[in-house]
Order: sequence, then structure tokens, then C-alpha cells
Amino acid sequence: MPTYHIDQIDQKILSFLVKNARMPFLEIARECGVSGAAIHQRVKRLEANGVITGSRLLVKPQALGLNVCAFISVSLSEANKYPEVIEAFKKISEIVECHFVTGKFNLLLKIYCFNHDHLMEVLVNTIQKIPYVQSTDTQISLDQAIERQVWVKEYQNTSFSSSTKSRK
Repeated sequence: MPTYHIDQIDQKILSFLVKNARMPFLEIARECGVSGAAIHQRVKRLEANGVITGSRLLVKPQALGLNVCAFISVSLSEANKYPEVIEAFKKISEIVECHFVTGKFNLLLKIYCFNHDHLMEVLVNTIQKIPYVQSTDTQISLDQAIERQVWVKEYQNTSFSSSTKSRK
């Protein structure tokens, strides 16, 4: 399995792009002391090796009226039905994250709703009606104290398998 080594220049590029994905390559090049073409090639290589899996525009949910953020722990009646449940969850637009987790529950969902009535509708009439969803436990977020992208720091000898595939 081939590995890709992230050097100090790659780390610098990533730290700039995590802070501002729209930062011009020429500006990054000046900060890194290399040519704009070198930055372009390195970013393409980071993308090809799965280090960078895309860039996106982030919208504050509250700007769309989605004022309730909740975390829903889901217990499955049959853990091996996980793929089927995930396919059903993908059809629910309020779910923005889904994690298969350890502990008492199998899945952890992050959802955004307009209000508590909307949350109850999604929970009771959608999520809890999906086959193999045995039980749920809901926590409502009162405030998001920290929001950031993955921390990019100078890691010594950072390598990873280039066959690592991204999940969406």
C-alpha cells in the first residue's frame, strides 16, 4: 500500500487553506517561498492522494432559520443493518452528520431544525419510523462554543496510505 509523505511546505499550504480555502495560490506561494506553479502542483497532488477531499462554502444554519441544533444517539435493533439505516438517513435533509460510534448507542446524528416542533416531527415521524431504529436519545445544543476545521500543525514525518478513501 503506497504512502504519501506530507512535508513542511504541504503542512503550510494546508494550514493556509484550512483558514481560508479561497486564499490565492500566489499568496500562499509568497508565504511558503515557492512559485505559484509549485503550490498548484502540490495542491493537486494533495487532492489526488486524498489529503484534500474538496472545498466548500459554509453557511450558518441560523441564517436559514435553522435555529435548533440537536444530537441524536440512535440504537439499532440489528447492528448489521447499519448500511440500510444509513441509506434512509441520507434522505433526511435535516441530518448533517452521522457517525457510527462506540458505547451504548450505535449512531450519533447531528441535525438542524427550524424549531422544537420541527425537531419533534423529524424525530418521531421520520427517524423513529425507520426500520431497525430501536431507540433514540436527543440532546439539544444550547450554544456552539467551538467551530473549526481539523487542526493543521507541524507534524513530524506525517505519512498516510494513499489508498485511504474519503467518505461523504
